[in-house]
Amino acid sequence: MKIAVLRERAAGESRVSASPETVKKFIALGATVAVESGAGVTASISDEEYRAVGADVTDNAVAGADIVLGVQGPEVDQLSGANPGAWIVAGLDPFGKRERVNAYAAAGFEALAMEFMPRITRAQSMDILSSQSNLAGYKAVLVAANLYGRAFPMMMTAAGTVSAAKAFIMGVGVAGLQAIATARRLGAQVSATDVRSATKEQIQSLGAKPIFVENVAGIEGEGAGGYATEMSEEYQKAQAELVSSHIAKQDIVITTALIPGRAAPRLISDAQIATMKPGSVIFDLAVAQGGNVEGSVPDQVVEKHGVKIVGYSNTPAHLPADASALFSRNLYNFLSAFWDKEQGKPVLDEEIGNAIRLTQGGKVVNERLLA
Repeated sequence: MKIAVLRERAAGESRVSASPETVKKFIALGATVAVESGAGVTASISDEEYRAVGADVTDNAVAGADIVLGVQGPEVDQLSGANPGAWIVAGLDPFGKRERVNAYAAAGFEALAMEFMPRITRAQSMDILSSQSNLAGYKAVLVAANLYGRAFPMMMTAAGTVSAAKAFIMGVGVAGLQAIATARRLGAQVSATDVRSATKEQIQSLGAKPIFVENVAGIEGEGAGGYATEMSEEYQKAQAELVSSHIAKQDIVITTALIPGRAAPRLISDAQIATMKPGSVIFDLAVAQGGNVEGSVPDQVVEKHGVKIVGYSNTPAHLPADASALFSRNLYNFLSAFWDKEQGKPVLDEEIGNAIRLTQGGKVVNERLLA
């Protein structure tokens, strides 16, 4: 069983899909591992570190590979020489890159989309969305703090008192919870909101103030797998009114709302931005999927009404060493959990296999794509 680790080609992608730690563990399972030359350089991992744990570092790592690992899905022409039926294990962006998924099928590869990993207890350690979102929430607050022209914590000095910054987190998933924790550690007064009423206790447990629509009954906002769902028109109107009154008082706003397979919901309008104090900062974590904030542009700082709006198209890639370490462990945890010692390879079960498998036997087989 040969596992290939590719160098990422996507613009701005600095992560790598296997670390020396996970390469060593794969070899201990009985696999051989080939790492493409320079694959880890942008994540501060040298070729020598891979060689030291037993990997074959080569310019043609994919030749004869049974499993190809990536952070982002490789293009089909990068897979020339891989064995028929080889697994492609990566973040494959199945909805955004449907043509590439079709190409995987046509080429006879079995594409496994790690972002389709079901949110069940035994798969938590395999969940790339959670591990990467955790870092993204942290980084968003640091970037906002850097752009903000004032201090986060309250400071009492001989020259007078500096007031604490007010930070508002919109969307309390993994990224939002880490953003709350990070802003709190920096000394800000933190509030947060979400369409899922169950997150109220989580917000309070981190020492932040929950901001929720209370006058629209019977809306929980939670869909399959713990993801937020689209809300009714009535709820959206009530939420917009609540947010408008609250956002005008904030110095820092972090938006994190995403719905899998759909454009990011619009949370903040230009009119709402205009009510904020000059010098305030908004970080839009959903900018790559269309943005939660009107006027946000990927990888640019846009200033509107004196408010700086920023968002990265790939926030985890701005923390490449840690992001790679966590991503690599997600992939190892996934493959090792299904490793059959007798067959010398992983054998998937139906629950997880059917959830993440996009292509098999020359066809697209995933129900979410076929629907």
